Amino acid sequence: MLTDRAEPAALQRRALEDLSFIRNTMAGASGYTTFSGRGLLVVGIGALIAGALATLAQPGMARVQVWLIDAVLSVGIGVTAVVIKANVAQQPLFAGPVRKFSIGFLPALMAGAALTVQMIGDGSWDRMPGIWLLAYGTALLSAGATSVAVIPAMGGGFFVLGCAALFGPTIWGNPLLMLGFGGLHLCFGALIARRYGG
Repeated sequence: MLTDRAEPAALQRRALEDLSFIRNTMAGASGYTTFSGRGLLVVGIGALIAGALATLAQPGMARVQVWLIDAVLSVGIGVTAVVIKANVAQQPLFAGPVRKFSIGFLPALMAGAALTVQMIGDGSWDRMPGIWLLAYGTALLSAGATSVAVIPAMGGGFFVLGCAALFGPTIWGNPLLMLGFGGLHLCFGALIARRYGG
């Protein structure tokens, strides 16, 4: 009889411990963002430099090449910053928040890369700024569903700029790329660095 009473009490205690663990895990995940604020600051500075260099280049492929070089460098900086931040926060790279963020983030970026290859083949230089901003904004909006609210807010900013670049005058392309990949990264990078652990 005593054993029968002790067994439900042990089960209840175990269930309460499990609930407490789940709550703590969810609270930790909701306050963590995969993006490194410091990494975004570096990427933002690089984008402003790229934009300034692109204004000196001839419109067309020469200007696109400047931005593609910046994109490759930015990916390297971003991945390195994410790995460093995850290690400091003791977050696994292939599970938890980092994995969820990546699953939401990468498909839109891959679609943007595929469209870029197609547009280079077609010589559709004028559409690239809008497509790049829209694809990146979509990636942030999608990945932001499993992250802190600042990430989808940043994605919304990129999305709006992408629409402006796609439907506005061609001359807006380079300044809007600078405003998005430079300005938004600097603003949101500073916010993330200050509020969400670097």
